[in-house]
Amino acid sequence: MPAISFEFFPPKTDEQRAQLDAAVARLKPHAPDYVSVTFGAGGSTLSYTDETVKRLRVEHGLSVAPHLSCMGGTRAEIAALLDLYKATDCRRIVALRGDLPSGMASPGDFRYAAELVAFIREHSGNHFHIEVAAYPETHPQAENALHDLHHFKAKVDAGADGAITQYFFNADAYFRFIDDVTKLGVKVPIVPGIMPIANFSQLRRFSEQCGAEIPRWIVKRMQAHGDDAAAVRDLGADVVAELCQRLLDGGAPGLHFYTINRAKATISVLERLAAR
Repeated sequence: MPAISFEFFPPKTDEQRAQLDAAVARLKPHAPDYVSVTFGAGGSTLSYTDETVKRLRVEHGLSVAPHLSCMGGTRAEIAALLDLYKATDCRRIVALRGDLPSGMASPGDFRYAAELVAFIREHSGNHFHIEVAAYPETHPQAENALHDLHHFKAKVDAGADGAITQYFFNADAYFRFIDDVTKLGVKVPIVPGIMPIANFSQLRRFSEQCGAEIPRWIVKRMQAHGDDAAAVRDLGADVVAELCQRLLDGGAPGLHFYTINRAKATISVLERLAAR
């Protein structure tokens, strides 16, 4: 199997913590290189992020990469977080711009992820392996595709070691993105972000919010199954496994799965990949 990693979000309730623990227990045997934990800008889930990082590191023995967003944070606050994660024996950070929380007037001391990457390097040297975000289908807020490519290059030039993409279902978009940034001189590994399909209506809502395109043929195939949840899950696993295989065959350096703190859909994809 290729190098894989999983993304989790910080649980806020005992029920959510139990769900996360159950998902981790089922996914851990697949030997992820690391797991990442998302971050709530402006403190909305900050304490939960720290708690979850410690839980995954100490109780589950996993290598953990906390997400770090520059939105709403001061240099001092981010420096304190970096020191905390270093003390927790984290060696990897996912550095993101993030979105300004609703009602927050100030974006904080950093406007762009490239500035955050530069600060991490300034503060922590080479302690952290820094991952940044990449958008094969272009960031939804980008002025245009070319500007988006140059923003990505700026993050790499600032010191990023690698990147994880937003999820997508069109492999050609990924390969085109790799070609485009390679022409700009980018040489870091860019790992495809993979979204297993468990609940198609939920996926459509996510995709509308983040700008990920679901190809029309997938929509039509899903609609053909109507309310047959098992058929939708099977089709989803087949579609995503085929996408993963094509990406790996084309040279993708690994796969990063957005689990939404559940294991079943991700495991279905991994089992199909292993069978191939």
